[in-house]
Amino acid sequence: MKSNNKQIAIWLFTGCFLIFGMVVIGGITRLTGSGLSITEWKPIMGAIPPLNDAEWNIAFEKYQQIPQFQKVNYHFELSDFKTIFWWEFIHRLLGRLIGIVFIIPFLWFLVKKKFDSVTIKKMLFLFLLGGIQGFLGWFMVSSGLAERTSVSHIRLAIHLMFAFITFAFTFYYGLELIYSEKKEALQNKKLSALNKLVFVVLSIQIIYGAFVAGLHAGKIHNTFPLMSGQVIPTGMNAMQPTWLNIFDNPVTVQFIHRFLAFTLLFLVAWFYVESGKEKLNNFQKKGIHILIAAIGIQFLLGVITVLTQANIVMASVHQIGAFFLFSASIYLLFHFRKAA
Repeated sequence: MKSNNKQIAIWLFTGCFLIFGMVVIGGITRLTGSGLSITEWKPIMGAIPPLNDAEWNIAFEKYQQIPQFQKVNYHFELSDFKTIFWWEFIHRLLGRLIGIVFIIPFLWFLVKKKFDSVTIKKMLFLFLLGGIQGFLGWFMVSSGLAERTSVSHIRLAIHLMFAFITFAFTFYYGLELIYSEKKEALQNKKLSALNKLVFVVLSIQIIYGAFVAGLHAGKIHNTFPLMSGQVIPTGMNAMQPTWLNIFDNPVTVQFIHRFLAFTLLFLVAWFYVESGKEKLNNFQKKGIHILIAAIGIQFLLGVITVLTQANIVMASVHQIGAFFLFSASIYLLFHFRKAA
């Protein structure tokens, strides 16, 4: 690997790790109900937390003005508020750190002329994704400041999916740099199509995972494999018009999330079996082995999460599992790409 490529790849993978951390902390922030504890968006001044009792009281008073405090956390004392505040503060601080980690090395690489024109365009695209993600974070938080006691699960899903999209492009660009001198690529339409299908279904599954989290749907029907003794649980068509159930009904959303889990398990197993019939390079073989292991572990984590009523620890581990599964899928998309 060229020296320039190695340096840029390390930088990009560092960004991937930070995005991963951002998603994990974001998940904990959501699970602890901390996301609405900071009611203002101050990209620069917001990096400084309350430094004395007076500032803490001001922050707490602002939180007391929103429905979440008035209807859910009305029993909170200042000490309780500080607990949820720090989770949201760390989440936002990590977002700022990601911005710094991307901007400063980018400018250094630019001054040192280590980018070619194509790479510059890719890096600018990553900056665009990062900027949009920051806006979507506040767009999500703002949905819970006026009438709701929590953020919109639709906006939560958009925010989460954009984090995964940003990670995907960053990871993919890093892989391009690492394997820049390796041109091997599988020319098999069937396997390539299967690989892409797995990625599409996985992406939809991640969105539904966010719906489950946002609607607290993981705290109902905590049995497996049936949902409280039923294959098709009661209440799946409770909302009118009917299509609303697909997005807003906790029972339907959990059912779809379970169905997609079984679908993914089947698709990855099929992909694994079919790939065994083909001649693959070592990168493709390794990726498939990682993918089959990741889907098995993630499926098991999902079952345990359901059985434990989506407690914070298991729900967080389940989200981490989704990230590793998604990473394996991106890795395979790269190594099953068309030859340059």
